[in-house]
Amino acid sequence: MSEASVTTDPASTHVPARMSTLDALEAEGIHIIREAVGTARKPVLLFSGGKDSVVVLHLATKAFWPGKVPFELMHVDTGHNFDEVIEFRDRTVERLGLRLQVMKVQDYIDDERLRERPDGTRNQLQTVPLLDGITQHKYDVVFGGARRDEEKARAKERVVSLRDEFGAWDPRNQRPELWNLYNPRHLPGQHVRVFPISNWTELDVWRYIERENLDLPSLYYSHDREVFKRDGMWLSPHPAVKMRDDERTETRSVRYRTVGDASCTGAVESPATSISDVIAEVASTRITERGATRADDRVSEAAMEDRKKEGYF
Repeated sequence: MSEASVTTDPASTHVPARMSTLDALEAEGIHIIREAVGTARKPVLLFSGGKDSVVVLHLATKAFWPGKVPFELMHVDTGHNFDEVIEFRDRTVERLGLRLQVMKVQDYIDDERLRERPDGTRNQLQTVPLLDGITQHKYDVVFGGARRDEEKARAKERVVSLRDEFGAWDPRNQRPELWNLYNPRHLPGQHVRVFPISNWTELDVWRYIERENLDLPSLYYSHDREVFKRDGMWLSPHPAVKMRDDERTETRSVRYRTVGDASCTGAVESPATSISDVIAEVASTRITERGATRADDRVSEAAMEDRKKEGYF
């Protein structure tokens, strides 16, 4: 059965006798969101404007259709984001009539609560503003777009992840999730992180974007850009990126598989100018987007897990 041949009410998670993979993943994601919101006092969705958070937001719109998404969005802005992504983020929030809370890393650097890292990257500085935002706004359920196929530490985390009073994650203290039963309950001061697309792959995400005709920031598609090579990655000149004496820019046809801090997120050479082109490209790759283009994950074997234990997403 083709994916297009299955028609369901977007407000329903009724499962037909025969479903496509995308329909099953969509129904699971909507179910997870509804279950978590049903027990939450004040939920929030982390929205960066990246493809995964776009998909989670779209699932939320379906989960509560024809009503509006009943929670706020939050973004931890490093100050080193790509301009195209910030413009897309703001346009999406305005289009849906939602409220966006922005926690700025730059504010923490300005008042000396944080210090710039020697390597200039700020992805690892997001943890404190994230935890402060959760505490200040009293969020108790925090939705995110993390997927298990991205990275080893994320593969170890459950769909509903309990965080303690300090926002920390203990991989040894996780609840069973048998038969699609999720437990988002928590004690005062604690909160849970919830990942509705945890079971999706990068290819699933792109196929869903194609099927639902979702808009994305333009840099996800191939375009001519000034870039330079560093540590095997193509980085783009940016005010946050200090080029070394031996580095030279050149124009290449590139796209981004993931969008994060410009100082540590690399582009890939690609001719993929459409969603179908990207799907064909992703289907043939054997390395995840984080593994291929995120320098912050190359610090050590346990870089992501160490950050998650401190409260990072």
